[in-house]
Amino acid sequence: MTTTVPFQSDIEIAQEASMKRIHEIASALDIQEEELEPYGHYKAKLSLSVLERLQSKPDGKIILVTAINPTPAGEGKSTVTVGLGQAFHKIGKKAVIALREPSLGPTMGMKGGAAGGGYSQVVPMEDINLHFTGDLHAITTANNALAALIDNHIQQGNELGIDVRKIVWKRCVDLNDRALRKVVIGLGGPMQGVPREDGFDITVASEIMAVFCLATDMADLKQRLSRIVVAYDMQNKPVTVEALGAAGALTLLLKDALKPNLVQTLEHTPAIIHGGPFANIAHGCNSVIATKMAAKLGDYVVTEAGFGADLGAEKFLNIKARTAGIKPEAVVIVATIRALKMHGGVAKDQLKEENVEALENGMENLQKHVETLQAFGVPFVVAINRFVTDTEAEVAFLENWCAERGYTVSLTEVWEKGGQGGVDLAEKLLQVIEQGTNTYAPLYDIEASLEEKIRTIAQKVYGAKDVEFAPQARKQLLQFAGEGWDKLPVCMAKTQYSLSDDPSKLGRPSDFVITVRELKPSIGAGFIVALTGTMLTMPGLPKKPAALNMDVAADGKAVGLF
Repeated sequence: MTTTVPFQSDIEIAQEASMKRIHEIASALDIQEEELEPYGHYKAKLSLSVLERLQSKPDGKIILVTAINPTPAGEGKSTVTVGLGQAFHKIGKKAVIALREPSLGPTMGMKGGAAGGGYSQVVPMEDINLHFTGDLHAITTANNALAALIDNHIQQGNELGIDVRKIVWKRCVDLNDRALRKVVIGLGGPMQGVPREDGFDITVASEIMAVFCLATDMADLKQRLSRIVVAYDMQNKPVTVEALGAAGALTLLLKDALKPNLVQTLEHTPAIIHGGPFANIAHGCNSVIATKMAAKLGDYVVTEAGFGADLGAEKFLNIKARTAGIKPEAVVIVATIRALKMHGGVAKDQLKEENVEALENGMENLQKHVETLQAFGVPFVVAINRFVTDTEAEVAFLENWCAERGYTVSLTEVWEKGGQGGVDLAEKLLQVIEQGTNTYAPLYDIEASLEEKIRTIAQKVYGAKDVEFAPQARKQLLQFAGEGWDKLPVCMAKTQYSLSDDPSKLGRPSDFVITVRELKPSIGAGFIVALTGTMLTMPGLPKKPAALNMDVAADGKAVGLF
């Protein structure tokens, strides 16, 4: 007689976990007592002095986890990241996981959390997916304090001559709230401020989030904050945070948040979770400080970047690695048979049925991401994140497809088996790293023009035929070059669902043109944002938000949180 194991949700698995006290996790990493600032029993902040103490210690090897273009079928990039970190520990390697912090926007909306899944999760997952240690609230507060200081400056005489029609700094909130995309403020008479149009971004799209994630220390954070452009004056010259005299206050609001957060996985592998920019509207990587600290504390760092390789990985390799002076040793491309079948034309409600033909049609999406990583010169392994509905014929096809092209591939079962399900992936990564074929270099020269950089990304990463610049974007190319901003990297804001800027074009579209409608200066972060297609920096909620399924039990435990 066989016993059927009942299905458990991610939160049920996490709530049954036996966690170690956070000082035990820290002790295993040789973190000193005075460097640990506990937030309860199971999470803590790490002092920036860890980096100072270990500055002469060699860095661990950084492994980046990316994926194919996401679909509603699921890819499991964060799950594979966590499972891979656990797998390294299974084979006796000292590994540290470095992840982004989840945003309440998708948590309350539709995407789900960013703490992994099944038996490859970081815990306490309830805390991580909700308020955690308050970092995103601190970033929200700093963003909105700056907005308040701008409007107060105008109300109190506008000494800097700010043109109220050219204020580019928006307020923000860490929720999906489409009603706040465009608002009018200052109504009600002279005592209520100067009336003007304004709007809200989601917190993870705020430039302060990007600054926070790219800063290397407190001094660098303050310098970057001071460079943020908030508006233009009557002569169309940029007005900065430095001109407002606000950099000190903003740094003060962020000083504790800048310390990375230490937690653990279900198997007690250490995980540092810090910063959380989206990759479709921002640069999609966790903080430089967290990644560098993980590299000092472990021999291997397993980190991720948002969405597919056309977004998060491109920005990690062109922006973060270049800015931070770090070199990824290898990349994991996560793919699921379910998602590849969707890219091959199968509807979501038919994914359980075997369809090798559709899988074959969808392989072009994976092939394009492979070509992108080859262009960067980084070795890679394809990780098949196995679902229970995958058939033997489908798995065999995908493995043979990779073998025929000389791509290293690993069948990965970390959702079901935890670290043990990722041991093959970990061992194959060690093999490709040891081969010494890494020739990583960014795709474009930093001295190239903004137009050249955008065109390089569009053609080499997306496979676009060409780039079309809307009149406003053309005007901004000239303006930004005049300000000397054209020597900065480019951060593309593009749909995550397609290689093109049209979310309906799945698979590997061809003969398409990327439309850049607007450029945004993120001078504090150190890049220029190029908005393509219809990308919005404030998402909306779906018809039935995930929040409607959430509750809290009598014992205080979360209910319905994934």
